[in-house]
Amino acid sequence: EVQLVESGGDLVQAGGSLRLSCATSGFTFEDYAIGWFRQAPGEVREAVACISRHDGSIYYVDSVKGRFTISSDNADEKVYLKMDNLLPEDTGVYYCAAPPSGSICPVPEYDYEYWGQGTVVTVSS
Repeated sequence: EVQLVESGGDLVQAGGSLRLSCATSGFTFEDYAIGWFRQAPGEVREAVACISRHDGSIYYVDSVKGRFTISSDNADEKVYLKMDNLLPEDTGVYYCAAPPSGSICPVPEYDYEYWGQGTVVTVSS
C-alpha cells in the first residue's frame, strides 16, 4: 500500500523558514516523481514543486522560485521542501503526492494518484 506522510508544518513569521518532509512507503522510491501542492483557505489547490528522480527534472511554480527548494533522499525515501523567506501568501495546507511511475515533472494535478493528509503552514505578517 502506497503511503505518503507529510510533516514539518508550523506557525512562522514572515521572512522565516521551514522544511517540510514527505515520507514515502509502499513503492519503488526512485521510479516515482513527487509533487508538493498547497491549498490556502478558500482557494483552489495549486502545484508548488515537483521532482523526478529518474530523469532529474524539477519544477517550481513562479511564485516560489528562488525561495523554495525541493530535494530527495533515496536512503530514507523522503522528499523535502525547504521554504525560505516565507510570505503570508504561502499560508496553507501543504500536500505531497505521487503520480504514476515514470512521470516527468511537471505533472498535471489530475494525474496524481496518491496523496498525503497534509501539513499546515501558517505565515504571520
